[in-house]
Amino acid sequence: MVPSQPGSMSEEEIQQMIVLASRLREQAGGELDDDALIAVSEATGAPLDYIRLAVRSVPETQRKRSFFEQLRQSFLAFDPDTRRLVAGAVLGMGAGFMAFWSRALPGGDSSGFFSLFSTLFILAGLYNATVSRNVKTAIGSGALLGLVSQITLALFALLDGMVTLVGAEGSSPPAMIGLTLAGALGGGLGFELLSKNRKRLGLGDPAAERHQLLTQLLEIQSKLKEDEKFVTFISVDAVGSTRMKTENDQIAVEYTLNEYHQFIEQITLKNGGKIHSTAGDGVTCVFEDPKDAVTAGKAMQAGLFEFNAYRNKLKSPLVLRAAVHTGPVLAPGRESTAVNFAHVIDVAAHLQKVAEPGTLAVSSATAIYVGGLNAIGSERVTAEDVTAAVWRPRSSMKNVAPGSIVPPVPMKRN
Repeated sequence: MVPSQPGSMSEEEIQQMIVLASRLREQAGGELDDDALIAVSEATGAPLDYIRLAVRSVPETQRKRSFFEQLRQSFLAFDPDTRRLVAGAVLGMGAGFMAFWSRALPGGDSSGFFSLFSTLFILAGLYNATVSRNVKTAIGSGALLGLVSQITLALFALLDGMVTLVGAEGSSPPAMIGLTLAGALGGGLGFELLSKNRKRLGLGDPAAERHQLLTQLLEIQSKLKEDEKFVTFISVDAVGSTRMKTENDQIAVEYTLNEYHQFIEQITLKNGGKIHSTAGDGVTCVFEDPKDAVTAGKAMQAGLFEFNAYRNKLKSPLVLRAAVHTGPVLAPGRESTAVNFAHVIDVAAHLQKVAEPGTLAVSSATAIYVGGLNAIGSERVTAEDVTAAVWRPRSSMKNVAPGSIVPPVPMKRN
């Protein structure tokens, strides 16, 4: 699964990418670092930005996240270099704020409390710069640490002077320049020292860690393939159901629709399929064998002649649109009815909507199992870039009133 460009990714590929990210997130205890995201990108061939969006779209839990959790997730959504720069600036603000209070207190910071925290913020900022992915980011993060700390100190001193609280002194321009250069130098030197002494410090090799993540991804993909199977879906819907409900007696409507659902279910089960889902007048059926699905779809349309004659209590014949499509799905436990979201279902539904009333649209992916599109019919419809052949039953109820056909009376034997 290696798309040439983002726009060429199919919906199945995007869904698999999201599932991979979700599975890897579960293994990582709810978090995905940058190495894991890069590993997902390399395993799927999807751009890294797509992976980040996919991870953000995968819900972690159903609980409501706090403000700090949302802030943290927003921070993690940045790319690694941006995160280092943002962290350097934030730590610089903390260092400058603490430095201001160490000068602002009457008699100075005799306990050294604020000076200590200012130093801790500086050390954390230097560490943040040191563990950057490249020396350019390390220098930039260190420079931001020094510059922002002095700007923050000067800003608070300015505000303090405006309201004449304690009269703390701010930072001079030479100090700003000096600490900016010192931060840049510290970040660059720290990065170089860490890169050369990574093994001595017991730190893992990023390449080896990425290889380990790729191995885990391959195992996840293998498990996903175990659940992948090709199935065929039929999408069926009653035409003009809204008008049908308003123009007929409600009891007759309820009776006929119940009979309609039983009619679809009977044909589905008879041909080896299962009811996947129902939504009002629409029914989706799933089949393991495409041939059985096509047979069932034809029986549904052809069987309406008898249905309208004996089971329809409405003022007009019931007319259906139907479509069949085949494709791969990720079925948990290989149970087709457990599939909730799949591109193959969407295509079947879209083909059903463009099919003419009273016809069955058979997609090209399904038609290859029954002799091709020409074996179905000469008419064509298209939806979601999928071409389907149109099958029409020979019998039609358009000119036959419901209930007008009386069942034959059996002859009495002498």
